[in-house]
Amino acid sequence: MADADTLLQVRDLRASFTREGRTSQVVRGIGFDIAPGEAVGFVGESGSGKSVTARALMRLAPEGSSLQLAGSIRYRGQELLGLPEAQMRDIRGRRIAMVFQDPMSSLNPVLSVGAQIDDMLRRHTGASAQAARRRTVELLGLVGIRDAQRRVDDYPHQFSGGMRQRVMIAMAVSCAPDLLIADEPTTALDVTVQAQILRLLLRLRRELGMALLLITHDFGVIAGMVERVHVMLEGAIVESGPIDGIFADPQHAYTRALLDAVPRLDRAGRPA
Repeated sequence: MADADTLLQVRDLRASFTREGRTSQVVRGIGFDIAPGEAVGFVGESGSGKSVTARALMRLAPEGSSLQLAGSIRYRGQELLGLPEAQMRDIRGRRIAMVFQDPMSSLNPVLSVGAQIDDMLRRHTGASAQAARRRTVELLGLVGIRDAQRRVDDYPHQFSGGMRQRVMIAMAVSCAPDLLIADEPTTALDVTVQAQILRLLLRLRRELGMALLLITHDFGVIAGMVERVHVMLEGAIVESGPIDGIFADPQHAYTRALLDAVPRLDRAGRPA
């Protein structure tokens, strides 16, 4: 059983996916814990296994493939691997929610953003149509969408990339999950919008008291966002520790290479 202070406990997690008859092992026996309200980062280059790890926690296969999992994933002491899909659906979205990289492909283009959030609320909380509508408008306002009362009936293509990501975050936090997984949430956004999205995640984590798992290829993104970080390479965790300690004294050559790629300013404020 998981410790009372552990929200999520992962042990010897192995993940493979099969696509077009070919099977690839992507995650190779990793383990980590997340405490209630804690912010944890996963950092690694594309293909390191960090996004598949996130999908494994939700038991979601990458598009066009099937996912095979082994090891142990315990949420509040309950084993998720082998849990019937009907029970997993209740945890997915309600207890553990995820914000994906590409909000345009994650949102349904033929439904208004309000209808999509309404559906999440009614499915997981049993809210009436009127209550779900009211809460949807509140959520859009919470994530910084102006004139939410009017924009609730707009469609995804009527929003900018940054606004679509805010809609995805509103949907993810609609049922007040214990853990929010954010998989490269600032990909393809300009620097100003990236900063806005990261500040929003920080604020929501504080206000809602939820844990955060932030996945990125960029150490610069998680600076100031998480307490602990795990560095992934070729499906394995090669270094873990408090974020301040990793920045100050990285032990693994790959971690040092990732940190060296973070832009720095010299004393005159110019890129170093």
